[in-house]
Amino acid sequence: MKQKLSFFIFLLTVGIANAQVEEKKLDELIQNTLKTFDVPGMSVGIVKDGKITYSKGFGVRSLTTKQPMDDNTLVGIASNSKGFTCVALAILADEGKLNWDDKVSKYIPEFQMYDPYVSQNVTVKDLITHRAGLGLGQGDLMFFPEGGSLSVNDIVHNVRYLKPENPFRTTLDYNNIMFIVAGEVIHRISGLTWAEFIEQKIMKPVGMTSSFGSYNRAKSSANKIDAHAPVDGKAIAVPHDWNETANAAGGIMSNIKDMTTWAECLLNNFTTKDGKKLVSDKNIQQLWSLQIPDRVAAKNPYDTSFYGYGLGWFLSDVKGHKQVQHTGGLIGTVTQFTLIPDLKLGIVVLTNQQSGAAFNTITNTVKDSYLGVADRNWLKTYGDRMTKINADYDKQKKEAFTKSETFKKEKGLQPKAEQFTGTYNDIWFGDVDITQQGNAYRISCKNSPRLKGELLPYSNNSFIIKWDDRSYDADAYIIFDYDENGKAQSARLKAISDVTDFSFDFDDLDLRKK
Repeated sequence: MKQKLSFFIFLLTVGIANAQVEEKKLDELIQNTLKTFDVPGMSVGIVKDGKITYSKGFGVRSLTTKQPMDDNTLVGIASNSKGFTCVALAILADEGKLNWDDKVSKYIPEFQMYDPYVSQNVTVKDLITHRAGLGLGQGDLMFFPEGGSLSVNDIVHNVRYLKPENPFRTTLDYNNIMFIVAGEVIHRISGLTWAEFIEQKIMKPVGMTSSFGSYNRAKSSANKIDAHAPVDGKAIAVPHDWNETANAAGGIMSNIKDMTTWAECLLNNFTTKDGKKLVSDKNIQQLWSLQIPDRVAAKNPYDTSFYGYGLGWFLSDVKGHKQVQHTGGLIGTVTQFTLIPDLKLGIVVLTNQQSGAAFNTITNTVKDSYLGVADRNWLKTYGDRMTKINADYDKQKKEAFTKSETFKKEKGLQPKAEQFTGTYNDIWFGDVDITQQGNAYRISCKNSPRLKGELLPYSNNSFIIKWDDRSYDADAYIIFDYDENGKAQSARLKAISDVTDFSFDFDDLDLRKK
């Protein structure tokens, strides 16, 4: 008996030692990931078999204050908020207050889309599956970047002016605007703001004691990140970027402790710590069933054969296991939330810089360890990949500005101020002013006052817009269309580099001279 007990203690000791070694290796990987991708701070959490097995913060929450990042540090989880929006709708469905296939007009009678047929038939489920026909990020300039003046009601109204890029219910094109409309459905049914509903009906029952439904509601909390974005190749602190109007698409502030608690709840069949079901089995199936498929690369690292969107999460298979995942991104912060339900595994990564390569390095390494995949050195893979990608981005930008400098010397070809200055209007975005200030030209956007910058001559009919806020990394061409008298009648925008975030939805602007 003593021999058996001693052997059991030996095995237990070896197990603890191995766990400590693995934890140390993960600590080192995270520290190296911060350095490789110039991320000031990161927090990581792992849930396995109903227990939180890892919950730590690394680096600093702000380059300005140098205060450490820990597992209590609040981060804007961005589009990982979409899962909460869909769970909120599932709660209302369980209460008999809505049906997934209800027409949106039942709750928002004034709601219209560009196509009258779609207006009459778009459902609640269509709003949250990225299949309503709007293109990637279409309309995001109504709330992005932060500081815009349009209200939720303005955005709901202006959807009717967004000409769809795809036929209704045929294509998965990621879109935030429809989630804002879904948040308004929750508000109209419940009488609560979206943030109030999320805090009262989800966060409180789940035990997310430190989280908030919006950035403004978290302002009194001292332990939260500053956002950071690369400017001239080096991360700097930048203002928080998220409009209150878009909370249903990405407004939640949370931390690793609470997000791993959220993961625990979902992996435990949506059961809260007091044993109550947050959502019925019927609606869990809705949330985690494929609603709209998307393409899968023929060769991929996880032998994935299906991929698409459920209700609030991307769904796929990885090495034969179903994966439920979402990412989130704001200017200056990105996050990743991954569940593999049959392994009872959850991995959460929150950062205060906008490097998706950083969170993929951590998530894929941890995921591989539980899938039994040999170490593939994701840090080197993503590090090498980003070095090449960033070089390509820099080349695109350098070529554009070099051409602008060359053209500037050809003064006889430059358009005169009276040909193109004035006020232009896009029906869903609002007024855009182009003015002359001394020898320079400026652009400013009425409904998005932080979106302003200088116009640099580029060709006979175009300029480069160099935005004042260099953290945007979204400089764009503005191309004017002239009439027979050489007067500009309209203008369109196009990003100069592929680095530009899709939420800078320049391509969908149709600016008409007033």
